[in-house]
Amino acid sequence: MQEILGDLWDHYGLAAIGVTTAGQVSRAGNCQMLRGCARQARERFPDLPQRLGALILSQGNHVHHLGSKLFSFPVEHGPFEVPDLRLIERSCRELVLLADALDWNRIVLPRPGCGAGGLDWRQVQPLLQRHLDRRFLIISAPWRS
Repeated sequence: MQEILGDLWDHYGLAAIGVTTAGQVSRAGNCQMLRGCARQARERFPDLPQRLGALILSQGNHVHHLGSKLFSFPVEHGPFEVPDLRLIERSCRELVLLADALDWNRIVLPRPGCGAGGLDWRQVQPLLQRHLDRRFLIISAPWRS
């Protein structure tokens, strides 16, 4: 795992991009993508909440390939909960399996649960280091480093 500074979306089209998400789905079937990079992804891809909502309803709150080398990375069960370190660790394991299956060699992920979620990076970093190899780039904005 490597840490880099920058904007997540500058890597879109050049690498697999992770969107940290919660697992709550509205009555209309949309994944609640209210904050952080999930909100940014919702604004860029208006059909994403519906697509991810359908995947969560049918397969659960897991890492899902959303097409175009974009994937969900669950960090919390609901959008107003504190991110769950056990869920983040499970998401790491699932992401490695997905990256291996799809032969991804460059994967960019924001610091899971550390932006709008409020976790301290010093808590999350060791979890990621246990699972993520050099293919994985953990990005943070220069003003958040």
